[in-house]
Amino acid sequence: MESSSTTRRQATRQKLYEAAVTLIAEKGFSATTVDEIAERAGVAKGTVYYNFKSKTELFEELLRHGVGLLTASLRSAAEETAKHGGTRVEALDAMIRAGLAFIDRYPAFTQLYVAELWRTNRAWQATLLVVRQEAVAVVEDVLREGVGNGELSEEIDIPLTAAALVGMVLVAALDWKAFQPERSMDDVHSALSLLLHGRVSGH
Repeated sequence: MESSSTTRRQATRQKLYEAAVTLIAEKGFSATTVDEIAERAGVAKGTVYYNFKSKTELFEELLRHGVGLLTASLRSAAEETAKHGGTRVEALDAMIRAGLAFIDRYPAFTQLYVAELWRTNRAWQATLLVVRQEAVAVVEDVLREGVGNGELSEEIDIPLTAAALVGMVLVAALDWKAFQPERSMDDVHSALSLLLHGRVSGH
């Protein structure tokens, strides 16, 4: 059982993450100040420094936290499919759906993550690569199992295909949010699902 102070601290961190992610998405990392993050989260400035040593550490933890949530939702989609006796392609399909649901819920975080992925001189680059690899590894595992049981072609390049699937979902979902917001998640999922079936199973 977690103590009430741990729960309180987690709630405060969650508030700080939400404030930071929206501000940084609006203004960029450099232009966002700790004062503004504290004000948006409704906490004292000292609270930010009590929880994080610096704005950079806050951002690094934010990336870790956000990608951690994404990884967990991908993993749980794959496990649910397996529990119901689904195929690996069905698991990948469920993971696309889970990825879209995540992005629908955290669009500002996704935007930030995609933008930061391509910058090379950032203090948190190493952290970002580690957490990105964790998310991609969940997809790699399912692809590997699919190749192992003969469901998927042995010719597929597992690391690249996993990265392509994750990238496809991220970019397609950002496009959906920015340019085609009137479309439903089911609609977007069906389109990506067709692509998955064409690309991986070749039927």
